[in-house]
Amino acid sequence: MSRSKSSKKTKFVCSSCGYESARWLGRCPSCGAWNTFVEVRDSSRKSWLVEAEEPRPVKLREVMSIKRERIPVGMGEVDRVLGGGIVPGSMILIGGEPGIGKSTLLLQIAHRLASKGAKVLYVTAEESLEQMGERARRLGIDGENIYILAESEVRTIISRVEEIFPEVLFIDSIQTVYHPDLTSAPGSVSQVRECAAEFMRLAKSRKIATFLVGHVTKDGSLAGPRTLEHMVDAVIYFEGERQLGLRILRSVKNRYGSTNEIGVFEMEERGLVEVTNPSAHFLSETNEERMGVAVISLLEGVRPILVEVQALVAPTAYGMPQRNTTGFDPRRLSMILAVLEIITGYSLRNSDIFVNITGGIRVTESGGDLGVAMAIISSFRRIPLPPGSIFIGELGLGGEIRVVKGIQRRLDEASRLGFQTAYIPHTSVESRDIKIVKIKNIEEAIQSCVG
Repeated sequence: MSRSKSSKKTKFVCSSCGYESARWLGRCPSCGAWNTFVEVRDSSRKSWLVEAEEPRPVKLREVMSIKRERIPVGMGEVDRVLGGGIVPGSMILIGGEPGIGKSTLLLQIAHRLASKGAKVLYVTAEESLEQMGERARRLGIDGENIYILAESEVRTIISRVEEIFPEVLFIDSIQTVYHPDLTSAPGSVSQVRECAAEFMRLAKSRKIATFLVGHVTKDGSLAGPRTLEHMVDAVIYFEGERQLGLRILRSVKNRYGSTNEIGVFEMEERGLVEVTNPSAHFLSETNEERMGVAVISLLEGVRPILVEVQALVAPTAYGMPQRNTTGFDPRRLSMILAVLEIITGYSLRNSDIFVNITGGIRVTESGGDLGVAMAIISSFRRIPLPPGSIFIGELGLGGEIRVVKGIQRRLDEASRLGFQTAYIPHTSVESRDIKIVKIKNIEEAIQSCVG
């Protein structure tokens, strides 16, 4: 009897994927990771938070007529990623590498909201009040309508929230907050799950928009169980290259908006500054002809962004050639190289190949395939591509150039930035402001550009 009771109070959860098991397992049957199961207490007990009145079933037609109000942040790049503003009662998880600027971004968001009259509570579980004050002075924030709480115990935090009753709540960070009923250390699977569940119940019952800051692992994914990502309404990554100063706010999950939008910022002494024309930052300022450089157009949501692709093809000094990429999928690079070898006959198997997407941006769509292929050919042949040209298209396994979505918006952006020629697939799209060269396959593109 005692064993059956104890088994109901504990379970084992994979810290990598969140898979639950009644007993400890050496290898997770879901994700295949080894030694990732940790023992957690069953969180099925009733929360101490006072719930609102019991919900009752309603007709879908009645729910459809409800219009959800949004709270605009006042920062265009943030509102774009969030889908137009903050939804009351939503819970947003923001992740990023240490020192990338998550706390700076959230403090600036709090300042914008407070300047519009919204009451904001910022809970710092990692830094002291003096450190927060120093950051606020550096950012030029007056601090009106912004309340700061240095606390890490979840019940105390929720008690203060009930006293102040803010419109927006910031928790920095969820890995440092702990629940006193759990014996595990802060940041463990059970602590993160239970604390996030308490904040979720608070957000939904009191209609308080909540931002959670999450740490990331070495591979760039959010630390803790994957169930944390399923619990929240939006998952946003704050990423970028520290040396370049550019930061990208990217949404990977959003129940209230698109997941394809990005926001671009630049880190300066006074904090983060919005970049309204990101294409100008990702393109080189020099107009000199360079080998192995091509310009591609990416479509992030409805926003076209022009970036440079740099490729370097060099004879290998080892038996196994290198294939290194920055901002581009290595598997897709292998596919492009295989197509170039089979279709065009170029022998690239004995060469080291490096591909870099400038500006710290990552290519997540296939519209940049043609530009990557042409940059590789340009470096291999030691012939610069035509100046003022842009490449748009997906490369098929047969060497054909396939159509991608949003070509007209990409062409309009290229024309606005002064490009003269666009190499695109065969479509019905026409433009008066830029010369269009329609190509069917990669051989035609190579013949048109490098002969």
